Amino acid sequence: MKKLQEVLKKEKYKKVKFKITKTQHLLIKAKINGVEGRFILDTGASNSCVGFERIELFQLQAEDSNTKASGAGATGMHTQTAKENKLQLGTWKNNDFDLIIFDMSHVNEALTAYKVKTVDGIIGADILLKGKAIIDYYNNCVYLR
Repeated sequence: MKKLQEVLKKEKYKKVKFKITKTQHLLIKAKINGVEGRFILDTGASNSCVGFERIELFQLQAEDSNTKASGAGATGMHTQTAKENKLQLGTWKNNDFDLIIFDMSHVNEALTAYKVKTVDGIIGADILLKGKAIIDYYNNCVYLR
């Protein structure tokens, strides 16, 4: 029987490792516009996002948005958007990547309470769908194409 990794490699999927935190979040490294950051891989987040305080770090062209964000424990949050960014997860790349920018302090306060390092943002279902993601929880990796 062929290994999943071998089959997916033939199908041009790229393997990206993640770690599982004490809080059971999937932690993944990603580069936005060439700058590396720490992100939660979140299948339940409809859009990928970063915190307002990371606009300069990731060289984002932020624009105001009428959309209100909702997330775990928070609703109606002000957002901005940043369009046409470059995203890299491992060797997988997307050169036309839109981001939501919002106040992530509630996410990082919760992580800090459990003595887990803070994150720069969330990689959501938008990217997982775009990359036809297959998540291998047993081997702590996601495959993207």
